Amino acid sequence: MAEILERDGYKVKIKVEVPASQVEQTYRTVLSSYASRVMVPGFRPGKAPAKVIEAKIGKESLLDEVKEVLRDETFPKAARELSLLPVGVRVLEEHLTFGEPYVYTVEVENYPEVKLPDWRSFKLEVETPELTEEVVNKALEDLRSRYGEMVAVDREVQATDHVFIETEDGGRFPVVMENAQPHVREALLGKKAGDEVLVPVKDGETVVREVKTRVLEVKALQLPELDDEFAKTVGEENLESLVAKVRETLKAQFERETSKAKASQLLDKLAEAIEVEIPPTMLMREEQGLLEGLAEDLQEQNLDLGEYLEQLEKDGKLEEFKQSMSQSAIKRLRRSLAVEALADELKTALSQEEFDEFLAELARSYRTTPSRLQSELGRDTLARLRIQRLHDKALFEAVQILAS
Repeated sequence: MAEILERDGYKVKIKVEVPASQVEQTYRTVLSSYASRVMVPGFRPGKAPAKVIEAKIGKESLLDEVKEVLRDETFPKAARELSLLPVGVRVLEEHLTFGEPYVYTVEVENYPEVKLPDWRSFKLEVETPELTEEVVNKALEDLRSRYGEMVAVDREVQATDHVFIETEDGGRFPVVMENAQPHVREALLGKKAGDEVLVPVKDGETVVREVKTRVLEVKALQLPELDDEFAKTVGEENLESLVAKVRETLKAQFERETSKAKASQLLDKLAEAIEVEIPPTMLMREEQGLLEGLAEDLQEQNLDLGEYLEQLEKDGKLEEFKQSMSQSAIKRLRRSLAVEALADELKTALSQEEFDEFLAELARSYRTTPSRLQSELGRDTLARLRIQRLHDKALFEAVQILAS
């Protein structure tokens, strides 16, 4: 039997009563478990009398374990009966006398209730990119670049070229000028095939030595002509249909980007305006998640989280870091709670077909199959992805409502 004694925001005090018969059964089960494991001189394993086991373990210790087992068994059921979603729980008092019901009182940090603002009155101010001729022409040039070919040229090295060089020790390798380090780029710009140049090697800003280098070959990107033949190469009938397709693609892209920007802006407004009390346990877990993410990032840089925090403390920045971490956790929680409440209000649903289509698209982006992707992600990650997809859908539905 369970009942609510007090309710104050997310704090709920409940009392649970466990029948004496269940207490006795649990006590026998715990005692039997010890009897099968504890070695008692003069008795074979599992054959020592209950009184001997009680004397060896101690009745109070046994009863403490019984309490813990009973709480683990009965509290989840009590929470369901009382329509609670606990995020934290603390035992306030308990009473257990052998032969009587076990009664305990706990304070539950319940999943917070969220009150949404009048979001239907929100104004979303997002500018849709203008589909100008300049934008279309740039997209066509980018398309030509993807179909371009690197060819050798007899001229000086320019900023977008690929240069093949040979160092004085016989090493040969290409240099992509756009990606080269500034001092390497500066040394090679303006040179031609056959020229020799001293390329500096730096340690930070200090030049430690210069490597004698010969330019073997200069290659530049040769673009195909923008004509009907090129249009056929990319799957269109002629240049006119290609331009129309590019324009259509850009328009759809701009609409998607605008919709995403509006959804993000809506979520920011919701997160700022919702009325909610965040339970301390919930906040602590979110902060812990942020710390774990930071630890992973630091590990990629061969740094240790503990040492990082120690350094912050030495620099007098640890409290500032903690405050920033707490603010980030609160912001993340408010955003999550806001979109969850929005999805509930709109009764947003995500069908299995919609989720499968999303996974197929995600698999294509990773150049794998949906089945292999799901196997690699695992059940927990897939569940989180499904919730995220549901929340995204709710935001886009709300954006459409605001636009209508």
